[in-house]
Amino acid sequence: MTSATTTARPAASAAARVEKTRVQKHSIPVRRRPFAVGRWLLSGLALILALIWVFPVYWMINSSMLSTATLESFTPTFFPVGGSLSNFAAVLTPSFFSALAVSVGVTLLSVAVCLTFAFLASIAISRFRFRGRVSFIVTILLIQMLPAEGLFIAQYKMMSAFGLLSNVLGLSILYVAAVVPFTIWMLRGFVAGVPVELEEAAMIDGLSRTQAFVRITLPLLAPGLVASGVFAFLQCWNEFTVALVIMENNRTLPLWLRGFVQQSATQAIDWGQVMAASTIVAIPVIVFFVIVQGRMTSGLVSGAVKG
Repeated sequence: MTSATTTARPAASAAARVEKTRVQKHSIPVRRRPFAVGRWLLSGLALILALIWVFPVYWMINSSMLSTATLESFTPTFFPVGGSLSNFAAVLTPSFFSALAVSVGVTLLSVAVCLTFAFLASIAISRFRFRGRVSFIVTILLIQMLPAEGLFIAQYKMMSAFGLLSNVLGLSILYVAAVVPFTIWMLRGFVAGVPVELEEAAMIDGLSRTQAFVRITLPLLAPGLVASGVFAFLQCWNEFTVALVIMENNRTLPLWLRGFVQQSATQAIDWGQVMAASTIVAIPVIVFFVIVQGRMTSGLVSGAVKG
């Protein structure tokens, strides 16, 4: 009888534990899902903000297909019904292709040099400890505080002394000097986010420091380079004031676009051509962004998390 009682007690205890566990599971409060109405309101608000953001772009493209008389009428035309591509044909002149060549040359040269210098500088201040490192970082921040307008006279005299006025090389030098400080600061976060232990492990496996950097670190920094390159590209492609001061004869695309609204007092501005020219200038930026937007997004997220 004692044996039967001893056997029954563990069984009863096990049954009690199972029942207690079941009660605890059912007693855990269930989190309520967010209200569907709130999600719909947020989605609707996001859609409204997206439409507000994209409307100026749509209006520019829509207006580029309409005549000046239609654009100057009191009744707005929201759809290019009966429009044509004549405005695009009118602005595609030799002066456009000349300005396009200047802008492409200045932008590509500036972006390539800027990324090279910024990449090397970001590696130096992120991976090495040297005398003057903190001062160098502070100098980068101070340079960003200088107003561009305060440097115009000095820049003009410097380019004039070197014979680089209205020259692609001269304008590229000024663009690199303006863009490279922020690019260094931007790339510094990406370089600091890649653990140096990865290179050390590769060096233990037999690679040299250079091989470890090229094979291990550089591919991980590709999104950051793309994000920084997009920033530099936009700054150089759309820049207007420095080009206005330096480029007396050769015009970049923003200066070429400005020529459409610099008409004589007796000549009316053809707003259809202005919108067509603006659309053409914006197309390379849109195409470039579509090509690199995947890596740019991952790069910005990586920099925000790791930097």
